Amino acid sequence: MDHTIMHFEIPANDVEKLKRFYEGVFGWTITQAPGPIEYWIIQTVPVDANGMLLRPGVNGGMYKRQVPDSKPINYFSVESISDFLARIEKMGGKVTMPKTEVPEVGWVAAVEDPEGNQFALLQPLRV
Repeated sequence: MDHTIMHFEIPANDVEKLKRFYEGVFGWTITQAPGPIEYWIIQTVPVDANGMLLRPGVNGGMYKRQVPDSKPINYFSVESISDFLARIEKMGGKVTMPKTEVPEVGWVAAVEDPEGNQFALLQPLRV
């Protein structure tokens, strides 16, 4: 598996305003996801009926900012979050959110590198 960016998230104070901005600037399709959590899916490239990318690219999401200093975050694909969390800590990084299940997606965890830069790991159900 390539350990590449496979998802990104953008926090927004005003989701509708930011939605219009990115749709207008880049032509992205942004739709609210079904479910109890307010979350918007950002489609930068088309997907098939199973949500798989039809050409190279990265899709993402947007959510209502909960913490004033929230920043965009990139998710890197990994085979085993547990193994990578151990590696990250061994190399001087810090786990900021432990391995958490996302139903029908896989597992995620958030971390910081030794200089405090945030990123996340995503272990998909289908590897």
